[in-house]
Formats: sequence, C-alpha cells, structure tokens
Amino acid sequence: MGALHKGHLSLVRLAQRRADHVVVSIFVNPTQFAPHEDFGSYPRPFEADLKALTALNVDLVWAPAAETMYPDDFATKIVPEGPAQAGLEDAFRPHFFAGVATVVAKLLIQCDPDIAVFGEKDYQQLKVIGRLARDLDLKTRIIGAPVVRETDGLALSSRNVYLSLHERASAPMLYGVLSDCAKRIAAGEPLAAVLDRARATITLAGFALDYLEARNADTLAPIGAADEGPIRLLVAARIGTTRLIDNVEV
Repeated sequence: MGALHKGHLSLVRLAQRRADHVVVSIFVNPTQFAPHEDFGSYPRPFEADLKALTALNVDLVWAPAAETMYPDDFATKIVPEGPAQAGLEDAFRPHFFAGVATVVAKLLIQCDPDIAVFGEKDYQQLKVIGRLARDLDLKTRIIGAPVVRETDGLALSSRNVYLSLHERASAPMLYGVLSDCAKRIAAGEPLAAVLDRARATITLAGFALDYLEARNADTLAPIGAADEGPIRLLVAARIGTTRLIDNVEV
C-alpha cells in the first residue's frame, strides 16, 4: 500500500532474484479499512516510493486509481474462509480479509505474475493469499519473505510513523516477549504457562493486548502443546493509538 520501507524493498530484491522482470503494485485499498480505521490518514508518499523503486531498477509500477479497481458498478467480492477465519486478525478486523482477498485477486489477474512475494510480517494475510491462489487455481506462486526489523527488533511497518518517541522506545518489547516465548517453548516449558506469563508482561507494560497466540504455522489452527506441529507465535497489541502486529517462528 505504498509508504515503502526497507521491508518492502527487501521483497523487491527477493523478487529480482527469482524473476526476470519485477512489477510492484501500489494501491491503498479502501475495502480493507473499517470506517473507524486510518484510511484517510494512511501515509501516501508516492513520489518518494517511485524514487526508491527507480533506484532498484523495478521494471514497472502498477498504481491504479480507486475508480479503476472499484468502478461505480463493481458488485463482486471474495470472502475467504480457512486461515481467514482463524480467530486472529479476523476477530478484531472482520472486514479485513474480504477486502484483502478481493484486491489481491484483482492485482494478480491484472499483472499476471509467475510469482508474487509477500512479507511474513503479516503472517495470517500471507496464509490467506496462499490459499486464495491455490483454491482459485491462479497460476501465481506465492512466496513468503522474512520479517525485516530495526536493530532493536521492531518489525518494520508503514504505521510505525504514528508512534511517539516514548511509544517507539517501548514498541520493541513485543518482539522481545515473542522471542522469549519461543525460547521457553523450544526448551520444553508448558505452552499455556509461557503464553499466560507473556500476556501479563505485555499488558503490564502498558499495551492493550488484542491477542498473543501459538498456532500451527501451516494451518493457523490452535495448538495445545509444542508437539502439535510447527509453531508460529502471533501477537497484536496497541500502544497509544497505534496497533502493532508481529510474529516469530518457534
């Protein structure tokens, strides 16, 4: 959605290693924002984005107008299930994945790529898009790219610009808690106890916690013990007015 940072640019570099030509789409998608969310204020530094992509020798930028994506008589949307109904982001943003699935399907059809690269930072979204491409028999192969972080561990996000200085200093704690949980779980500590302690730590630090969950990394299904498959820890919390999400592998 624009406001490109080093995380986005890492997706471009990965795509360039995998493909002969690279297209970058930029579109702030109105259908994935609820009325109370930040669509109007979402950062849109389009000229700076173009400059960054030009420096990387991107072949094409596809930046359609809203009227191109959603003309007045637009009447179709995709409502995904499976990983889109995992009780994570969907529980707090029930509008979100229908908007994401519809716009991503349109962008993939318009650009017709062999591969498409999405970051693991939005982990549930990555799983939803992978299932979308598979279920609709799209030719595009979805590739996940690792989370890119600041030196203090904070996952890069366009919304980090909303953080005050004090909030920015506190924000890396989420990654610290996730990393500690991953180590404890890998060491054999009981899953439920580790998560309960971590939730309390996040809340006491002044965050408003939406969720901290251990899920099967492939399906996003809930798990009760560390031997129930590959584990992904996922968190969403607010600090001030900014909502942060993050995840780590166990």
